[in-house]
Amino acid sequence: MSKPKTPRALEDHQAQAIVSNLRVSPRKLNLVAGLIRNLPASQAVATLTFSKRRIAKDVKKALQSAIANAENNHQLDVDRLVVSRAEVGRSIVMRRFHARGRGRASRVEKWFSHLKIVVAERDQEEATPDIDVAARAPVDVPADVAVEPAQANPGSGQEAV
Repeated sequence: MSKPKTPRALEDHQAQAIVSNLRVSPRKLNLVAGLIRNLPASQAVATLTFSKRRIAKDVKKALQSAIANAENNHQLDVDRLVVSRAEVGRSIVMRRFHARGRGRASRVEKWFSHLKIVVAERDQEEATPDIDVAARAPVDVPADVAVEPAQANPGSGQEAV
């Protein structure tokens, strides 16, 4: 007789990928994770592909793993996946010493992080939000401020276009 199976922590329309002990501080990793939160999965992969940050490559691998888990293990539609959560946690801290002047030493902390990405299947209308420029909140411009065309600086030798 074995112990009962633990219930699944995620809902039926969700899949996840977890990466432990990434060699980056949680603060820096959270900047990259914030780029992909609440984005459609395909757009999140594109965002990470062209990110300049070093850790974006590892976050992209974790996101692709979560997408593959959703497709292969849970039979979810890849085109309707959205990054519902991207959680960053603190891991170990390696402490090293750096030699300083006059025989002293200072401590150098090398932070590690955990990353958990959860993708969820959403309805087609929710997965691709249409951003309508006209529907945005209007910007209040005072009546006394007039918007004029750009003028060249006097004496610069350039004419206004």
